[in-house]
Amino acid sequence: MFLAETNPLNSSALVFPVLECLHIAGWALSVGTIALVDFRLLGVGLRKQTAAEIAKDLAPWTLIGLALILLSGPLLFSSDPDMYYLNRSFQFKMVCFVLAVLFNYTIHRKVVRSGASAGAGVAVACVSLLLWVGVVFGGIYIAFV
Repeated sequence: MFLAETNPLNSSALVFPVLECLHIAGWALSVGTIALVDFRLLGVGLRKQTAAEIAKDLAPWTLIGLALILLSGPLLFSSDPDMYYLNRSFQFKMVCFVLAVLFNYTIHRKVVRSGASAGAGVAVACVSLLLWVGVVFGGIYIAFV
């Protein structure tokens, strides 16, 4: 078993909080940009642009956010892998995260790019928001489970 005490992340009082801030900033960027597209699909705000235009304009920011998440997340996990791996909230977060990313880069992307019907857009936006909210709440509740 991996001992958390041997991890260099645990030898400094600042490394973990800085990584956590980067992780949260990544979430804010990725979930925030995807949510803007979803709100447009729902007909809420940004009415001067199509969902496809918004998604194209925000794509680099979404990827920067995902990069921050994917770089900081495993490092945070390595600080105490047994605690995270056995935590039900972490497991829920990871399932929602994988589903949300897969959904975003398949069905969501196809519907946004094609300018599908309003009904399809609303359904896709609701599923997307539900998955990302699940990720966020899973992450928040890791500390409480």
